[in-house]
Amino acid sequence: MAARIPLHLLIRDLLLIAATLGLWAWSRQLDLGGGTLAIAVAVAAGTMTAVCGYLIHEWGHLTGALLRGSVVELPHSVRAVFLFKFNSEVNSRKQFLWMSLGGFIASAVVVALLFALLSPQRLADQVALGLTVAGVAATLILEVPPALKVYRGAELPRGVAYSGAPATPQGGPQAPTR
Repeated sequence: MAARIPLHLLIRDLLLIAATLGLWAWSRQLDLGGGTLAIAVAVAAGTMTAVCGYLIHEWGHLTGALLRGSVVELPHSVRAVFLFKFNSEVNSRKQFLWMSLGGFIASAVVVALLFALLSPQRLADQVALGLTVAGVAATLILEVPPALKVYRGAELPRGVAYSGAPATPQGGPQAPTR
């Protein structure tokens, strides 16, 4: 069965991005007056920007996986932390590297946009940039070393973001079409 874009998660993430943009607009309006509400909305806008950056990073991983025809398991719930699970048992090293690269490219684009568009003089921007830097550090620590190991010939990783069972038509991992 071919994996499809998980529309329920796409809608969820687009709604979160729209809400974040709304928080940014509200934060900019409140910047003029200051006060506790302005601080709360600025922190919420900055935090949600980092959350959206994470979501875009995950969509980058999924895009990279689907572009190489990887076998992935899509979640059924909008509460899923990961957009998909990569099947380390049936996918190739090349498919893993494409999946990894997709997330790295998406993150690089988000970071470049944020640093180009945001100003360190505003609290929302400071929160967004600070959390973005923390997210990049987490990616460097958690995701780059396994990708480099696989690039150098190691086995594909196993764990919470991965599945290992062969594809099945009863809701198991699904193989996308090219």
